[in-house]
Amino acid sequence: MVSTFLLTACAKKVFGIDGIAAKQKKAKAMSKTDYDGPILEIDGLSISFFTRLREIPAVMDFSCTVQPGEAMGLVGESGCGKSTVALGVMQDLGVNGRIVGGSIKFKGQNLNEMSQEDLRDIRGSEIAMIYQEPMASLNPAMKIGKQLMEVPMIHEDVDETEAYQRALEVVTDVRLPDPERMLNSYPHQLSGGQQQRIVIAMALMSKPSLLILDEPTTALDVTVEAAVVELVKDLGKKYGTSMLFISHNLGLVLETCDRICVMYSGEAVETGSIKDVFDKMQHPYTQALFRSIPLPGADKNARPLIAIPGNFPLPHERPQGCNFGPRCDYFEAGRCDLGDIKMDGIDGADRHASRCVKFREIDWNAPIVAGRTFKKSEPGQVVLKMDNLKKYYEVAANALFGGGDKKVVKANETLSFEARESETLAIVGESGCGKSTFAKVLMGLETATEGEILLDNMPIQDIAIEDRDTKTISNIQMVFQNPFDTLNPSMTVGRQIIRALEIFGIGDTEEDRRNRMLELLDLVKLPREFADRMPRQLSGGQKQRVGIARAFSGGARIVIADEPVSALDVSVQAAVTDLLMEIQREEKTTLLFISHDLSIVRYLADRVMVMYLGHVVEIGSTDQVFSPPYHPYTEALLSAVPIADTSIEKKHIVLEGDIPSAMNPPSGCPFQTRCGWKDKVQGGLCDTEVPPMRTLVGSHQLKCHLSEADLDAMEPVIKIAAE
Repeated sequence: MVSTFLLTACAKKVFGIDGIAAKQKKAKAMSKTDYDGPILEIDGLSISFFTRLREIPAVMDFSCTVQPGEAMGLVGESGCGKSTVALGVMQDLGVNGRIVGGSIKFKGQNLNEMSQEDLRDIRGSEIAMIYQEPMASLNPAMKIGKQLMEVPMIHEDVDETEAYQRALEVVTDVRLPDPERMLNSYPHQLSGGQQQRIVIAMALMSKPSLLILDEPTTALDVTVEAAVVELVKDLGKKYGTSMLFISHNLGLVLETCDRICVMYSGEAVETGSIKDVFDKMQHPYTQALFRSIPLPGADKNARPLIAIPGNFPLPHERPQGCNFGPRCDYFEAGRCDLGDIKMDGIDGADRHASRCVKFREIDWNAPIVAGRTFKKSEPGQVVLKMDNLKKYYEVAANALFGGGDKKVVKANETLSFEARESETLAIVGESGCGKSTFAKVLMGLETATEGEILLDNMPIQDIAIEDRDTKTISNIQMVFQNPFDTLNPSMTVGRQIIRALEIFGIGDTEEDRRNRMLELLDLVKLPREFADRMPRQLSGGQKQRVGIARAFSGGARIVIADEPVSALDVSVQAAVTDLLMEIQREEKTTLLFISHDLSIVRYLADRVMVMYLGHVVEIGSTDQVFSPPYHPYTEALLSAVPIADTSIEKKHIVLEGDIPSAMNPPSGCPFQTRCGWKDKVQGGLCDTEVPPMRTLVGSHQLKCHLSEADLDAMEPVIKIAAE
């Protein structure tokens, strides 16, 4: 095989890369020292994509400025143009994309007017981009070290020795253990969080002036997300890098950025400092976004979330005047639907502006008009009981070829809990903690190794799904994480629901089943004409509603909702969450809600079960689990959750390392390798003994060796800051 370095040397000779690199090095040195103005100036930017039928405007009249060392957050629903702006900055809009108006200046130079050669000098060296999926940026056939070394070798013409030292330094900077081993590893040998850190390291190798991050933590666990965000902030300060941070998570933007730009349907609708926009919002869309996310104090019965009405407009179907007009509580015909609306500055604020003709007339401090309130459902009889459930898998020591001794993967260890009628029990924890395995055993996709599962006092732990009767199957249903993968693309929506009714034996005739299908569409608040639509004609939120209709079609006693809203926009999340709660009240269903988003868990769960490495480490009512004393793992989870509220103060805890392998778990307490409280326990108990499950108050239980005094001394992780 030809060496990567030999190929690089040949490329330099044939294509004159030596000269390009030297020019880049010289230009980079000059730009680092000579320029003191805004790093990025976008003025009146308009981007369109051209098809055979029409021009589709994706971004219109977009402006923003990023100063040296400043972090700007771009937020908004999917399709609002955030990523298109980033690709415009990178001048990478593909064959059909074109900048049709405005300018993008980087350090005073207009990127629109640069030649491809000049753009190559800047990309990767002066402007770097980190994408949502780390494996999209890594070569699976090349070791990490070589991929990192390529950056300075190509952009700055350094030799292999210096490039290796630079790679070693930056891998150390991103806090990866054993940097030399990391450089000698392939991407598939690293966890998702480690892969994303390597991509960040690669982006920072040439110390860029501008770093663009496009949803860099969406695919990561909340604890890994917290560590990556902390890392990005620290490295931004160390290298003096400006950032354009694209996210749909307002809490993440609050923790990461200095300024924010809210986008809707291709336009910036509000921009300003984090403090101004979060505390003194001046656009109805910004207000609607905040009303649709669960902040501390939200209550599913007394103060339900308010979903944004209507749907996001398609680019070629935008309304006249204000794009947000058809969904706005303050819309006024004859004013809001006339002509183009421009951004208007707000007096007395730090570059705070709004694209609304009425923002000076709206009382932004008026209390939210109370929507429907509900009486809290009282849990009924026990529907599901799990007692000392264990699920082990035997795998070959050499998994590739099946040789060697067998090893045991302990996916679930002694799970015990009860779930009642009309109750929502949330199951939380990082990837690999056993949540999905437990769901598979409950569904019958796997059978238990040990222990007992009782559904209405009937044992089902040893009955595989193919051996279960129709009633048992219909009683336990599931709503999956990704609505795009759970529907048959070649079958109409109505037919897919009718098929479930046929399997469950509901309805005597085809007409009976069709009528029931239409009633289910009513239940999930979809128009009846959607029965004849194909899945490709539905949005993500609409597809998830079809999945919910199908899950409830057989009168399910238990519905397992596995991250049912994590793939949806925040505005759609509120509507789908509200829908689940409403159906649960009507059907008296037991909801097992699997999630890593503790904000939504706090809002909708009656009880919470925290899992770590196959163990239940804490269980109790939502108030008990979200208040001290905590299990140390629960404390870290709560600290990691980004909250979009400037009045909230959080205890700062970043977990070190990754969750251990279930094939080779640590001795003693499963959490002891990452626990910040371990030194408080005397006698090395954490290293040698699995803690017993202890009952604190009422139904609050946790599995920990900490003394009563240490538990009592714990302080709240989340508290409202003093005025």
